[in-house]
Amino acid sequence: MPHTVLLAEDDRAIRNALERALTLEGYQVLAVADGVEALAQAHRNRPDVLLLDVMMPGIDGLQVCRVLRAEGDRTPVLMLTALVETADRIAGLDAGADDYVVKPFDVEEVFARLRALLRRTSPVGAGSAHAAEAPKALPERFIEAAGIRMDPQARRAWRGARELELTRTEFELLELLVRNAGIVLDHSTIYDRIWGYDFGPGSKNLAVYVGYLRRKLDEPDAPQLIHTVRGVGYVLRED
Repeated sequence: MPHTVLLAEDDRAIRNALERALTLEGYQVLAVADGVEALAQAHRNRPDVLLLDVMMPGIDGLQVCRVLRAEGDRTPVLMLTALVETADRIAGLDAGADDYVVKPFDVEEVFARLRALLRRTSPVGAGSAHAAEAPKALPERFIEAAGIRMDPQARRAWRGARELELTRTEFELLELLVRNAGIVLDHSTIYDRIWGYDFGPGSKNLAVYVGYLRRKLDEPDAPQLIHTVRGVGYVLRED
């Protein structure tokens, strides 16, 4: 069965072009022009993934995402945005979005990001890279390193006694770092494991997610856990 994409974009030209391109790529597309109709469609016919324009009249893409997350809907969300400032990207992550594409975009990049999101939410075999790579010999339910404890099955994580509220992408990034604690992971490796696609040296996507994850992990008078190795990547360790 083809994957269903709920596309919400108020610009008719962009909406029609994306709908045609996605259909030719093999997706079943539900295309709407505003956030109100996007919520109605999401409630009526739950899609496999949502493609939401951030700036729509009335209810915008961020509000649609917030409503769905508040309802417990974890369907992956890819944002389309003309806003390129870090604060704007963080606002999207705060709302519960999983990824974003900055306008003007190449449709092939949209396809790549959709494929990555769908792989991460698919059953074993096509899903998260970590599900496939989790050490089979470990009988323990929890994984732990540098004061971080994680329950991959329940998708819960703690620093000490404090439970962390993480988005899907943040959880998978932290899980990758915990499983490789003390090992410097380069940018290409992280992009491949988390997104399934290396967006190149000019992309700020990883830096945004690492920064946001640090905000949730860091505590006053406690050591920083995620360290930047300039020109290489990131490592989890408790100094």
